[in-house]
Amino acid sequence: MEDNKSGIIIKSVATPKEMRRFVRFNWELYKDCPYAVPDFLEDTLDTFNPKKNPALKFCDVECFVALREGKMVGRVAAIINRRANEHWKEKHVRFGWIDFVDDIQVSKALLETVEEWGRQRGMDTIVGPLGFTDMDLEGMLTDGFDQLSTMNSIYNYPYYPEHMFQLGYEKEVGWVERKILVPVGDHVANMQKYFKIAELVKKRYGFRLRKFKDKAEIRREGYIPKVLNVVNKAYANLYGYCELDAEQMETYAKQYLQYLDKRYLSVVETAEGEVIGMGICITSLSRAIQKAHARLFPFGWWHMAKALWFNRHPQVLDMLLVGVLPEYQDKGANALIFADIIPQAIKDGYEWAETHHQLEDNLPSQTQWKNLDHIIHKRRCAFRKTL
Repeated sequence: MEDNKSGIIIKSVATPKEMRRFVRFNWELYKDCPYAVPDFLEDTLDTFNPKKNPALKFCDVECFVALREGKMVGRVAAIINRRANEHWKEKHVRFGWIDFVDDIQVSKALLETVEEWGRQRGMDTIVGPLGFTDMDLEGMLTDGFDQLSTMNSIYNYPYYPEHMFQLGYEKEVGWVERKILVPVGDHVANMQKYFKIAELVKKRYGFRLRKFKDKAEIRREGYIPKVLNVVNKAYANLYGYCELDAEQMETYAKQYLQYLDKRYLSVVETAEGEVIGMGICITSLSRAIQKAHARLFPFGWWHMAKALWFNRHPQVLDMLLVGVLPEYQDKGANALIFADIIPQAIKDGYEWAETHHQLEDNLPSQTQWKNLDHIIHKRRCAFRKTL
């Protein structure tokens, strides 16, 4: 499809070579930005591979690129998550993996392509940026453009949301991200409260913390589905969440276990052995991915390995997931998680932790940091438009 006035051609991605070019556009657009953590090539290619991403069994997707005089100037993925639409009783087409140069004609052409793609398939609303599931990157950055991004969040230039509003989109939902200062020096705040509550709930409810000798034990004892079932139940009512099935759980486990430091996996159980909460953190890989040019091969693996195993002065800890079953969220289970992570983070010399994005209106999630010094340093949102 070509816009005769702007000279923009929108082309559907049809070959492996074109898909690779689709993925690498993000790197090309952001390679000189000190705050962006570009799409990791190998992981993103796997995300769009039906043989490696089980979410594609219940999602329809088509990827598009915008070209002007043969040069790529934008990209976007059009997605329909049939499972989520059925669960939430919606007819939504999602746009994801959207990037574009600062030209309103480019963003307009990309989004109009997704809009029409959705209409042809019976959808009545377009929303995004969203991925196939809640485990993919989501939300457009609206504040915090001068803050280093993470491997699990989207970075975009300030002009992106400006384009969205110009094109008639409105805010659908918002998230915040926090910098949690490791409690040392002037930042101890009320951290002792976590330790007191942790001891109290151990005695009152019999809660206990489960730690692991190695990654093999995590698999051998069946903790992958136990932990991710907590995610399913804790996140069930959050915006756009789509329950993970067993195949998806295994896929995400393979992706993230390679980065896991078992010391930063905190699993909370009842006296009977039921998993009721978990916290998963990894050392920040943001700078490593930048240095690797967002590719594992031929030499990117060294930067990743160095960050994971040879970094003597780590600065940032990424909090990938923190979740507690709803019925235990007011019983102090999360205190056991923080009472486990805090001493280790202090010992290892971390300066702060980056939270995963949290919905603005999710008050239980927002208040769990009240006993630590913290700063909201990023905001993002999803947009919507009626078709």
